[in-house]
Amino acid sequence: MSESTQPHQQANNLWSSRMAFILAAAGSAVGLGNIWKFPYITGENGGGAFVLIYLACIFLIGVPVLIAETMIGRRGGQSPVATMRTLTKTEGTARGWRAIGWNGVIASFLVLSFYAVIGGWALVYIGKAATGLFTGADAEAIGGQFGGLLANPWELLLWHSVFMAIVVFIVGRGIRSGLEKAVNMLMPLLFLLLIAMVIYAMNSGSFGRAVSFMFSPDFSKLTTAGVLTALGHAAFTLSIGIGVLMAYGSYLPKTVNIARTAMTIAVVDTSVALLAGLAIFPLVFANGLEPGAGPGLIFVTLPLAFGQMSGGALFGTIFFALLLVAAITSAISMLEPVVEWLEEHKGVSRAKSALGGGLAIWVIGIGTVLSFNVWDSVHPLGFIPFFEGKTVFDLLDFLVSNLMMPLGGLAIALFAGWAMKREGLPADIGLQGGSYTAFMFVLRYLTPAGIAVVFLYNLV
Repeated sequence: MSESTQPHQQANNLWSSRMAFILAAAGSAVGLGNIWKFPYITGENGGGAFVLIYLACIFLIGVPVLIAETMIGRRGGQSPVATMRTLTKTEGTARGWRAIGWNGVIASFLVLSFYAVIGGWALVYIGKAATGLFTGADAEAIGGQFGGLLANPWELLLWHSVFMAIVVFIVGRGIRSGLEKAVNMLMPLLFLLLIAMVIYAMNSGSFGRAVSFMFSPDFSKLTTAGVLTALGHAAFTLSIGIGVLMAYGSYLPKTVNIARTAMTIAVVDTSVALLAGLAIFPLVFANGLEPGAGPGLIFVTLPLAFGQMSGGALFGTIFFALLLVAAITSAISMLEPVVEWLEEHKGVSRAKSALGGGLAIWVIGIGTVLSFNVWDSVHPLGFIPFFEGKTVFDLLDFLVSNLMMPLGGLAIALFAGWAMKREGLPADIGLQGGSYTAFMFVLRYLTPAGIAVVFLYNLV
């Protein structure tokens, strides 16, 4: 398909600059995974050695797929589904590769359905911190607040709805008026809030201990499971394999160097994760709390710390505002592949596509809302031993995180590394000579092997 016939290759449908794309793609990557998940899995896996392995995985596993997926998206210039249909024709490959596009659209749809519920928690906790509900509260009271939130389906549904409404509004306004304006405002705000939190943490008295914990490797604390967790999170945090980068890449001008841009995105994403650790661990250590507190680190452990510290109400509010901003920048990217597909295949306007897609995602999200209370004992596939004990939320999370994302990333690496014609690839990617040769070696061999190991480990 020629550039002139590609629906996104008109000026008003392209990112206005390389920086706009970087902010959008980095916003997609920077989300709850950086500020919620990365700190607690670092705590669970002993700190420095895990961080070192994670950084290696980002650049050996995550970045090659990020480059490949963006390149595929720009070359196709359409929604993930249409892009893969077009490329299987122009590249002369098997029709089966088209599943990559469908996998991306469906995965982003399902991820957002439960991601929006957790994003709603951040909205609730901004109010809790701002009104001083954490001040002086003990561990039992803080845990009770979180447990009370999860037990109340109507409150969860309300904030799930508010969060989805914000996302639909932004995406419905289009590329430049919606997505680009949002990330141009939200990403700088995210960094300002994060830096404010790090400065606050530096005065906690335990900043040195946190730095040592994060950057002094002790490989005796690192297990095989920890290495595989680092591998898996490296893929998860860059939003690869769920159609987001393919969709965003379809709006990328031909003049932008994808390889250089991808490296910048990876550096921004990694910087946010490390800064989040430097903001969180000093507060945890200063209050004698446990860094490996698991998923409750953000919604139970940290509020306890804020409640005991001077200025805790203000900085607790700032922290949860930071969490909300990160969640929104990721969520708008997850809705985009769905909206792009509806625009192309159903001929629906962007505003109506955003509203219709958002409404469908909101409905599916009700299953996650009820998983924490009314349906907490409902296990839809419990008759299958592999899925025994999994709620609706557990099933959605498992399906996307353990199956669709790794399989999507693996298929993208194999398609770009083996199935696509070599002609024009160096120029498309932005690498030449030895750099291109090294990249293709990693993409064809190391990256698929790493993703396959994580995929099999998660299943077993």
